[in-house]
Amino acid sequence: MARKDVDMTRGSILRHYISFAAPLAVGLLFQQLYNAVDAAVIGNFGPPNALGAVTSTGSIVNMLIGIFNGLSLGTGVVLSQAYGAHDEKRVSKIVHTTILSTLILCVIATMLGLLIARPALALMNTPAEIVGMSETYLMTYFAGISGLLIYNMGSAILRAVGDSRRPLYFLIFSAVVNTILDLLFVIVFDMGVLGVALATIIAQGLSAVLVVYVLIREKSAYGLRIPELRIDGREFKSIFNIGLPSSIQQGLTSFSNVFVMAYVNDFGADATSGWGAYNKLDMFLMVPVMALAQASTTFVGQNWGARQADRAKKGVRYGVLMSLGCLMIMAVAMLIFTEPLLRLITKNPGEIDFGKRFIRIITPFYVTICFNQMYAGALRGIGSARTPMFIFLGSFVAFRQLYLACVRGLVSWGVIGHLSDPHFFLMSLAFPMGWMLASALLIIFYRRSKLYRAEIDAVGL
Repeated sequence: MARKDVDMTRGSILRHYISFAAPLAVGLLFQQLYNAVDAAVIGNFGPPNALGAVTSTGSIVNMLIGIFNGLSLGTGVVLSQAYGAHDEKRVSKIVHTTILSTLILCVIATMLGLLIARPALALMNTPAEIVGMSETYLMTYFAGISGLLIYNMGSAILRAVGDSRRPLYFLIFSAVVNTILDLLFVIVFDMGVLGVALATIIAQGLSAVLVVYVLIREKSAYGLRIPELRIDGREFKSIFNIGLPSSIQQGLTSFSNVFVMAYVNDFGADATSGWGAYNKLDMFLMVPVMALAQASTTFVGQNWGARQADRAKKGVRYGVLMSLGCLMIMAVAMLIFTEPLLRLITKNPGEIDFGKRFIRIITPFYVTICFNQMYAGALRGIGSARTPMFIFLGSFVAFRQLYLACVRGLVSWGVIGHLSDPHFFLMSLAFPMGWMLASALLIIFYRRSKLYRAEIDAVGL
């Protein structure tokens, strides 16, 4: 059997970045595609305001997923370092520790998700006309969340050893299944938001089965052998130490977005749906940055494990330049084709109007995201996960909430009118303001890191 893993400690840096990030980017595109298909099908063929019911729950879903996905990030870093050091015994221990831990966390995540669904919707001030549908969607989604967590963990294992292709194939398969089931459940069986949720969890479950199957079939050190499933205390601690900061950061950031949604929901159900439509397009813009950031973590992790700091640092520079170029092109395209893109998701004029307003205000600031994501990925690659955590929490949680509280204060003091255009404009800037602060801080801390300060030798590209 041909090997699918890739040793990034030698050879062309640019080629490794492109060959790793390209399949990952395509995979993320398909992941966002089937999220967008959910929105498009329910927005065009579901009951009134069903689009808002599905899309407004994103911050709640992402909060729980983010908490438990910290383990996958920790696994990716620890495993890539062990793989770069060619320590096969340790690679095997990490894989089996990770899989068993994931199975335990699946049970916890399911129970926790079902418990938080109703209280979280209340915290968001979810409009009365969509709260029932939102609850149905969340309860169904969380009942089947195990498939997503297992797929994410299995994919993290494969990507840590340089294999970003097989996770892509499984994601494409999952996207096709999800699309077919969306059309069947919503249009043919008229199941509304329940149908969208069922289509998603079935598709995710099948992708989990596929990733577990290939790990069991894999004969290399990172293959899964059921009798060897056990938690190695030392490796779990290593994974936990790197993954916990990411879990805290992702979980609290998404939790804070629950309160951000409360500000959006003040503008009514059309604003809620318009935000959801914008958010689906937003995730497409993020694809190249997310792919290159994951490539950066794997590339830096392997080369740091191989004690090649100079090569790792050069890889970071490549990643920043590529992500800037990709994101600038995509942001311009979205500004040009704003209305046609929104009409793919919804035909409601009110929802389209709010979606356009969000896009035109926020999109020009997207280039700032490149710096915070790429430098955070690089720092995680050397095992320094706490610095990005504190910066993201400070920027995306504390600062963002403080900013929105100030906006609300301006409304309360009569400086700007409630639900006026200035109120909407300032509220919409909450995300870009956080991005810019995080980028500025991560540039500073990256330049002070042990990776940046490492002596640079001449390395062939």
